[in-house]
Amino acid sequence: MKVSLKMIVVGCVILLLAACQPNTGSPSTTTSAQIPTLEPTPTDPGLIAVRATPNLAQLPLLDAHLKRVESSLQQPIPILPLEDDLDKNQELAQTIAINDSQFQRYIRENGQALRNEIFGIYPIRPSDISEQTATCNAASCYRVEMYNYALNLYTAAVVDLRTQSVLTIVGYDNMQPDIPQALVDVALEIAVNSPEVTQTFGYTPDTKDAVMASTKTALNNTTCERSRHLCVAPTFVVEDYALWAIVDLTTGTLVGVRWTSVGSTNAITEKSLENESIMRRYCQQNTLLERNGWSLNYILTSSDGLRISEVGFQNNPILDSAKLVDWHVNYSASEGFGYSDAVGCPAFSQAAVIAVEPPRVEDITVDGEIVGFALKQDFWSDLWPLPCNYYYQQRYEFYNDGRFRPVVSSHGRGCGDDGTYRPVTRLAFANPATFSEWNTSGWKAWPAESWRLASEIPTDESGAAFRISNALGGFDIIPSTGQFADGGRGDTPYIYVTRRHTDIDEGDTDMPTIGPCCNEDYQQGPDKFIDPTPEPISDAPLVVWYVPQLKNDDSAGAEYCWAKTILENGVYVPVDYPCPSGPMFVPVNPADVP
Repeated sequence: MKVSLKMIVVGCVILLLAACQPNTGSPSTTTSAQIPTLEPTPTDPGLIAVRATPNLAQLPLLDAHLKRVESSLQQPIPILPLEDDLDKNQELAQTIAINDSQFQRYIRENGQALRNEIFGIYPIRPSDISEQTATCNAASCYRVEMYNYALNLYTAAVVDLRTQSVLTIVGYDNMQPDIPQALVDVALEIAVNSPEVTQTFGYTPDTKDAVMASTKTALNNTTCERSRHLCVAPTFVVEDYALWAIVDLTTGTLVGVRWTSVGSTNAITEKSLENESIMRRYCQQNTLLERNGWSLNYILTSSDGLRISEVGFQNNPILDSAKLVDWHVNYSASEGFGYSDAVGCPAFSQAAVIAVEPPRVEDITVDGEIVGFALKQDFWSDLWPLPCNYYYQQRYEFYNDGRFRPVVSSHGRGCGDDGTYRPVTRLAFANPATFSEWNTSGWKAWPAESWRLASEIPTDESGAAFRISNALGGFDIIPSTGQFADGGRGDTPYIYVTRRHTDIDEGDTDMPTIGPCCNEDYQQGPDKFIDPTPEPISDAPLVVWYVPQLKNDDSAGAEYCWAKTILENGVYVPVDYPCPSGPMFVPVNPADVP
């Protein structure tokens, strides 16, 4: 059994908050709430700080949970178990993990019990399997996820029920697993009963009126950010505004409320959700795709979108895997609040925005000629395009000449008209290689793990700023500046390169959201995988991370990362204005590699 010590490093101050699960509530139909007469601005954030101790007599769910927490801290193994309708296999997996000495590694400090809680127990999926768990199948192995409130630490164990043993453990510092339904209910109870919310509305809203109740959030200059607490933001949409009730689940209090403007729209109610068939066909097994000289497998993951693996062209291996790890959405550069979203399977999943249709393959045509094909997957909230509902898309493009491009798009509408979207794409290359950047004298190799803001790097004649290569050739990497004729306006991306380790899990299996929603700098999550002393990467197995920065716009005639409804033939139909992003990988002739 191996433990990823690289990830279990306590002391970082990077923020990652709460958990994502599909929203099943419906927005409030009440329109009598008093919208603030002073619209929030960067200089007037509209924040109400809350420090009052909650009245537990009015919050029975919170009261019961805190009593369970207090009792667990007195136990020989101070880990609060999960109790949400577990079957026998889940109960056994939880018991095995809790009693494992390595899983208990961070339950005490100087003899004092630290607050630890089991958040999730899931049957292992093909996208979870690594070298250490290669003998697993969905019937025999379970993933047990635990959160340490004191250290803001996420620990996951893979348990084999056949041998009743723990096969592997990975720890993620400053990351948080998805919260269980019981904590979602606690957050909703706190939100709807908080004076700041009831006074704003003039009544106590119903918990079913909240959207995004379990999705990760942040709010700078509060305990969520300063103390790295577990926070979520039940959000209430009324007319053209959304009221965010930011709840700190570490303390059981409301941190504050915040208004955003979401614009007006009309509901589109008919949705064709085929959850069961999508789960069975695309979430529990790989699908082989062979076309135009390309060969690959694809699968829908729990929280990393549509993953492709074993990608090759003309029998040459190119990628071990590629996937969409996170969507970071920041609604205020000055105040730092927003969501960290995940996309994935429609059930038994950690995704906030789910797959609603099967993956599909379509031709890529230029001037009437088929030049390649694309593998495409849509994810959306079931009430899209209403405010605080999202529509994301992945599109892997493969060309007959050996080029490929991983594309991710937001179609809006989101929870505000001042958002910046930063999706995190991870690409693990199949062969050891060297990574270089262009400068005026040619290609300069990176000696060690690092990151760059691509807009600060010059490009060659083709627009390539980076190159990944070995003796067999490789690829020039051309970041999007709006040149790909797909409506994109440019990515201004961060590029990260890390050394890949297959003996420990640093992202090969499904990941929690790895970064904070709202950092405006390079700290988007992949930086966590760069060692304090960066590892050498010359002729090494490499992972390339690509994080674009996409600003939404609801201005008439200039919409971007946005959606609305229009009246057409007597009915309302959605209209979206996507913001696609992603680099082009262009094959390099081996003779051109120094």
